[in-house]
Amino acid sequence: MRRLAAPVGTLAAVAAAFTWVGVVDPGEPGHYPVCPLLHLTGLLCPACGGLRSAHAVAHGDLAAALTANAPAVAGYAAFALFWLVWLTRAARGLPTAGPRPRPVHWWALGALLLAFTLVRNLPLGAGLRP
Repeated sequence: MRRLAAPVGTLAAVAAAFTWVGVVDPGEPGHYPVCPLLHLTGLLCPACGGLRSAHAVAHGDLAAALTANAPAVAGYAAFALFWLVWLTRAARGLPTAGPRPRPVHWWALGALLLAFTLVRNLPLGAGLRP
């Protein structure tokens, strides 16, 4: 049971966060801080809409979650996959080192998020705005 403490504790923390965001609607002003980049420049950052996306996921509305912030939904799915692998390896007593992305993976992720950010701030990317 001790091997499962970290993955189960992590899941509890993530579930608590999603529960909070599911209960306290980020679409209503005054509950969460405003994105500083959006507030100061009017530009949407790659995380803008992430809380609304989490709120939609908490309510089981995948279409609304994807509309609010598709990369965030991909991140939630990646977390779920990595967490499941972590839990399975811990339960079997195997080493539980997480994924080890190479620098090229981080650069590729950064490039994708930069492209997403640029496109969502252009008129042709209106469908990517939360």
